[in-house]
Amino acid sequence: MTPARSVGPALLALMLGAAPQLAGAQDLVFPPGEDPRFDWASFEALKQTDLSGQTLSLFGPWLGPDKARFDSVIAYFAAATGADVRYSGSDSFEQQIVIDTGAGSPPDIAIFPQPGLAADLARRGHLVPLGDDTRQWVLDNYAAGPSWVALGTYEGPDGGDDFYALLYKVDVKSLVWFVPENFEDAGYGVPATMEELKALTRQIAQEGATPWCIGLGAGAATGWPATDWVEDLMLRLNTPEDYDAWTRGDLPFDDPKVLAAIEEFGWFARNDDFVQGGAGAVAATDYRDSPKGLFASPPRCYMHRQASFIPIFFPEGVEVGLDADFFYFPAYAGKGLGTPVLGAGTAFAITRDTPAARAFIEFLKTPLAHEIWMAQSGFLTPLKTANAEVYGDPTLRKMSDILLSADTFRFDGSDLMPGAVGAGAFWTGMIDYVGGADAAEVGAMIRRTWDSLN
Repeated sequence: MTPARSVGPALLALMLGAAPQLAGAQDLVFPPGEDPRFDWASFEALKQTDLSGQTLSLFGPWLGPDKARFDSVIAYFAAATGADVRYSGSDSFEQQIVIDTGAGSPPDIAIFPQPGLAADLARRGHLVPLGDDTRQWVLDNYAAGPSWVALGTYEGPDGGDDFYALLYKVDVKSLVWFVPENFEDAGYGVPATMEELKALTRQIAQEGATPWCIGLGAGAATGWPATDWVEDLMLRLNTPEDYDAWTRGDLPFDDPKVLAAIEEFGWFARNDDFVQGGAGAVAATDYRDSPKGLFASPPRCYMHRQASFIPIFFPEGVEVGLDADFFYFPAYAGKGLGTPVLGAGTAFAITRDTPAARAFIEFLKTPLAHEIWMAQSGFLTPLKTANAEVYGDPTLRKMSDILLSADTFRFDGSDLMPGAVGAGAFWTGMIDYVGGADAAEVGAMIRRTWDSLN
């Protein structure tokens, strides 16, 4: 593994300053041509695109380390093309992009953390279609390509569908965390199917231990971890088309297919023998504290289902890959629904049609545009042609294997639903459910909330 050299703010400012110029190799985080793992041929080809004197503005949600890493990626585009590239990040992106596009002063490219907002702006005529060639490229080059095409296809102002957004930088949620030493000591193997996972859950409980740590507490957002469970189970019990209909509101929350996913979550979370502290502790336990039982001695639980970010809440000194590891939250062998993965990501869309914006979308199709960030941290990609050997973090490499093995990818469903549902009634309904409410009663309540918005 070749460690990434740090790029300070002053250096980045110089690289991306107002005077367009070709940056020297020493200005880039990985000098072009030096490490054969990178796709330098695409960098050389990019030099044929002359954008000298042109400015490219990008606006998105990334701040802090993510902004610095994205800046290190766009530096290659600036160096090769001579464009003056300016990225601005904001924690109020969702509000500001609506204001800017409505006022007729959008950036060239907007980076959406939620496809639902991009779809809304496409309907209003504020996004520019990327074209059939880009749509076909995604279909051919992304693992589970049809899923990514669907995530970037929205209804336009004329009522017809077009491909508007290219997904770049992905997160994986379908993960189960565990302590390998605990599994080894107890003689447990990593389950490959949901049937095996449920059998392991029963086995651990029968042996007098606790299989799961689950916590739904999150302050004003209490309940959201349960929505990820239900979404993952929806993809394992029902077809991707059912999932899509559910997130659109065409398959209501009180439909038997949705209730089955809620009740399957209940199989894990509402059994006192299966959860640390018993079922009554699930809603009261903060999600940031819930994985800590994995690391107690003796362990207070053996498994914790949560997204790729959860290690930031592990006890100090815990090393992922050594003290903790993860496996894919498995699918049912008997359902025939393949290998679905739940996650999230950011969608790049053109909001002002310029040659530089078009060229940047083409740049995002190159392996190099992915590899530069892959070699640092905090980045996953479904691009099959990117060299997985450049991942700077073996944990990300393992998550990448899960992502690239998926035959279906679906975005976090609650983020696709109206806010009053996905960030409201769905959360509170799950709290009611783990507290003992009937799934049908909870589903009907959430449906009434959704219906009231129409």
